Amino acid sequence: MMSSPESAMSETLSPLDRVITLSAPDMKLVDNHIQASLKSDVVLINQIANYIVASGGKRLRPMLLTLCAHACGYQGKDHIPLAAIIEFIHTATLLHDDVVDESDLRRGQQSAHAVWGNAASVLVGDFLYSRSFQMMVGLDSMRVMAVLADTTNTIAEGEVQQLLNMGDPEVDLQRYMQVIENKTAKLFEAACRLAAIISGKPAETERAMTTYGNRLGSAFQIADDVLDYMGDAGTTGKNAGEDLAEGKPTLPLILARERCNDKERELLDAAIRNGGADDLNPVLAIIEKTASIGSAMEIAMQHARDARRAIEILPESPWRSALEALADYSVNRDH
Repeated sequence: MMSSPESAMSETLSPLDRVITLSAPDMKLVDNHIQASLKSDVVLINQIANYIVASGGKRLRPMLLTLCAHACGYQGKDHIPLAAIIEFIHTATLLHDDVVDESDLRRGQQSAHAVWGNAASVLVGDFLYSRSFQMMVGLDSMRVMAVLADTTNTIAEGEVQQLLNMGDPEVDLQRYMQVIENKTAKLFEAACRLAAIISGKPAETERAMTTYGNRLGSAFQIADDVLDYMGDAGTTGKNAGEDLAEGKPTLPLILARERCNDKERELLDAAIRNGGADDLNPVLAIIEKTASIGSAMEIAMQHARDARRAIEILPESPWRSALEALADYSVNRDH
C-alpha cells in the first residue's frame, strides 16, 4: 500500500518539526491572541513588546499548554488565552533577565535592553505581567488565577535567588537546582498543570502533568547551561561562556569544582567571582578533564526520563507522543 504525500512528508520531518506541525493550528490562534492583547496606547510599549514577542523562539511554553490540553481530552477554547498568558509571563521574565544579566543577545539578535535601555525594558516587562493578570481575570477561574499567581511569585523568588548566587563559587547542586525549579521549571509546570485543570482531570492526572512540566523544564534548563559551554552565538543565540562571564555557577562548573584539584579550584573560584570570560579556555579544560559535561547531561536526561514516565497515565494519542518527543528533544538539541 502506497503512503500518501502527507504521510511521506511527515516521515521526513524531525520529531520537533512533527510536534510543531501538530500544534500549528492552535499556535496560530495563540499568536493572534497575543497580537490582539499586546495593543497599548503607549507607542514604546507596542514597539518593545512586539520586538521581543516577534523575535523568534519556539513558543515552547504556550505550545506545551495546548499539547497537554489535547492530551487530557480538553474540548473547550480557554487553552488559547491561557497559552498567551503563559507566553506573556515568559516574555516579561526575559525582559527583566536581560537587564539583570546585562545580556546584549537574545535569540540571536540584540536584546531589548541593548536597543531601548534598561528602564524601558523593565517597565515593559511590568506591563506584560500586569496585562497577563488582566487576561487571567477574563477567564473567571480562581484555580487558574491561584496557580498563575503562585507561579509568578515563585519565578520572582528564583530570579532573586539566582542574583544571590552570582559570583558565589560556593553554590552547590542543591542551591543550583532550587533556582532552576523556581525560575525555569515552575512556568513549564504551570502550563502543563493548567491544561489538566481546565480539562477537569482528577487530582492524580493533575499531579502527573505537574510532574511532567517540572521535570521537562529542569531538563531544558540544565541542557541550556551545558550548551553555554559548548555552543556559539550563531547556534545557541547567545555568546559561548556567557554564564561564566556573568558569574553564574551552573551545573558543569559546580561538578567540575567538586572534582578538580586545589589549584584548579582556585582558578574556577576566581573566574566565578570576577565574571571570568577571559578565563574561558582554562575553565573549559578543567570541565573537560573532570568529565562534567557528560555528568551534567546525564542529570538532564534523568529529568527527561522522569517527565516521560509521568505521562504514562495519559491514554495513547498523537498528543501524548508529542509530549514524549519534547522530553527527548529537551536533551538532544544544539540550541
